[in-house]
Amino acid sequence: MASSSVNNDDPVIQASGIVKRFGGFVAVDHVDITLQRGEVFGLLGANGAGKTTAIRMLCGTLPPSEGTINVAGIDMVRHARRARSRLGYVSQRFALYAELSVLENLKLQAGLYGLSGKHKRDRLRWALQHLEMAQLQHQPAGKLPLGYQRRLALAAALMHQPQVLFLDEPTSGVDPMARQQFWELIYELAEQGIGVLVTTHYMDEALFCDRIAFMHTGKIIAQDTPQKLKAMPLTTPLLQLDSKDCARCAQLISALDSIKEIVPHAGQLRIRLQPGVDMDSAEQQIKSVAKQSSLQIGELRPVDADLEDVFVAVLEDFETRENA
Repeated sequence: MASSSVNNDDPVIQASGIVKRFGGFVAVDHVDITLQRGEVFGLLGANGAGKTTAIRMLCGTLPPSEGTINVAGIDMVRHARRARSRLGYVSQRFALYAELSVLENLKLQAGLYGLSGKHKRDRLRWALQHLEMAQLQHQPAGKLPLGYQRRLALAAALMHQPQVLFLDEPTSGVDPMARQQFWELIYELAEQGIGVLVTTHYMDEALFCDRIAFMHTGKIIAQDTPQKLKAMPLTTPLLQLDSKDCARCAQLISALDSIKEIVPHAGQLRIRLQPGVDMDSAEQQIKSVAKQSSLQIGELRPVDADLEDVFVAVLEDFETRENA
């Protein structure tokens, strides 16, 4: 469940029409993004969709080719350095010093942000205790498990108490338990009023966000709350079939004209029908093929779309329009 402390009257990011070109290649193509205080906003898309390029422009490490960006009240196109003290950034790769200890890395980050005296000691104590790294403070950062490297990177980004936090694929490669713990930290930060923008390719993580945007080939192709996106009417109806022999069942029914795609998963087949196909008719066809082949099947029923179904449908609609 995403955070509930969103203040829609106070955006901390307002980006309009941002574009990034590398020669003739357009990595980000006229993207608009708004982030509110206390909101968790997710950019969702496959690798190469343009998420990292977009986040780098928003946090001021990469100038846009076109467009306007305002972060924490500062024009990032003209005065990116001025905004650095108001934002934190955790990159996709571990960017701290592997040979330095946890504590040494945090002290270095505190110094870079101009912290000193009691304020610096308080923030170091907070980071070690709150992110549960006190017992690891003398360990070299490069020898930490990946989950704790992510925590250290997050702690470093929070030393100066930013208003905006950018997280680029923060849980990539992390085990499920560490991912859940990391998201609990994200919720807590949002409850404190920090605006959080996170990129991810995990569909289940996108459900944790207040709002998400689907990104593909540098464009945002859909944007809303996870609940509203899941409620979108799809042109491809969905069926779910229980089967003890998913592989054989999928092979037998895949030739039916009414079927667009079959995805096996844990003793079930998720069946996407062709646009406009009557669901009752498709069910009868599938049952008929199974009976003719003496294949025993379990329950066959309509199912609601999940976020991945919506993403695939939106992507197909987008590509159809682009190729028209």
